[in-house]
Amino acid sequence: MLEESEITRGLVGKYVDTYAFVDGRFEVRWKGRSLPYKIFDMDQRVTHAAITGNKRLSAVLEHIKEMQDAAPPKPKVRTNSEKMGYKPNGRRPGRPSGSRAKKKIVLAAEQAQE
Repeated sequence: MLEESEITRGLVGKYVDTYAFVDGRFEVRWKGRSLPYKIFDMDQRVTHAAITGNKRLSAVLEHIKEMQDAAPPKPKVRTNSEKMGYKPNGRRPGRPSGSRAKKKIVLAAEQAQE
């Protein structure tokens, strides 16, 4: 979740870029600018303090806590890069591009015709 600021208020409904790095870092960017964020915990747990602090819901919260404790732990979700063991190869060899390379190709073609 993006933290609220002047920049992020204007981004409602817009796309941002997310970057997951190999070393475990995660970054959210918009137009090249890094944005502050918080990770939303999908696996929130009921604590004993919540049960004793809320007398009306204590029975329900206690039941939920028992169910959560009995459930097996969820496995960590890995990115495709982590699963497949991504290793950057650098640039691939192939036909060169650019103005100099095109001039060389044209000159070689002209010499071949002579």
